Amino acid sequence: MFRFANPDYLYLLFIHPFLVGFYVYALIAKKKALKRYGNPQLLSELMPEVSPKRQYLKFWLLFASITLVIFIIAGPQFGSKLETVKREGVEIMVCLDVSNSMLAEDVAPNRLTKAKQMLSRLTDGFSNDKLGLIVFAGDAFTQLPITSDYISAKMFLSSIDPSMVSTQGTAIGAAINLAMRSFTPNETSDKTIILITDGENHEDDAIGAAKKAAEKGVHVNIVGMGQPQGSPIPFGGGNNFMKDKEGNVVVTKLNEQMCQEIAAAGNGMYVRADNTNAALKALQSEIEKMNKSELDSKVYSEYNEQFQVLAWIALFLLIVEFLTMDRKNRIFRKVKLFS
Repeated sequence: MFRFANPDYLYLLFIHPFLVGFYVYALIAKKKALKRYGNPQLLSELMPEVSPKRQYLKFWLLFASITLVIFIIAGPQFGSKLETVKREGVEIMVCLDVSNSMLAEDVAPNRLTKAKQMLSRLTDGFSNDKLGLIVFAGDAFTQLPITSDYISAKMFLSSIDPSMVSTQGTAIGAAINLAMRSFTPNETSDKTIILITDGENHEDDAIGAAKKAAEKGVHVNIVGMGQPQGSPIPFGGGNNFMKDKEGNVVVTKLNEQMCQEIAAAGNGMYVRADNTNAALKALQSEIEKMNKSELDSKVYSEYNEQFQVLAWIALFLLIVEFLTMDRKNRIFRKVKLFS
């Protein structure tokens, strides 16, 4: 597997057109300067040792050297081997509610942002565990298949917003069922589902889905987002709020009873998120209780640096460029190998 350790440096290749353009401009300016003194053909006879071809050669040697140096600082690498690493951990599927009601601000800064911040901090505490991410509203979709790549998990997490699922609603049962299908088959480690929702506009048989998960040994833990007294949903910026068909401001409330019933059916924990870290600590404690077992994870264990060959070639080209004179060599100028 080939890669560049620092691929951002490859953007330096965009300076090449400017180098060529500057060189062409310099050649044109030089020819114009010579024309001021007389006919270029006559002047060339007065300068027999001047070699335009050598000047071209020096430029292209320098051009090639710069190209190689850019590749060198980008850090070309080859993965030396693909090996299976044994790790002890658990598998966690996160189901995140992205319905419009999650934009309510009864939890600062709002329910969805608070949930994303909590999950990001939770991920920071993982080492060998596997994590997957599902987003749901009226439908459920896999945002990230189960993986031990926490960098990708946090990247996908940061991009989540309600526009990802066009169908509004709260299909908790569909999210649980999808999570159950997303675990690694035949994996012996403990598995858990963390479902983060306000429980509003509940549509399907979430309790039945949670019971089926519990029967298979998967705990369904619920994090309730919001307050029971409810809050309006910001819409369009400013002090505008979402309204119903009659023009009344929509107030979204945490359906705490439903969340508790789903957690009980799934043999899991229910905790309400607020402006403290209580929910995060409860989740961390729950995960610590889980039995960890060996997880197979294939990774490229080593990368070999491949810049050495390029560095030697670049050094050789620079030496040749330095030793190449603009003028013909007086000793060898009479030697004509191909005459």
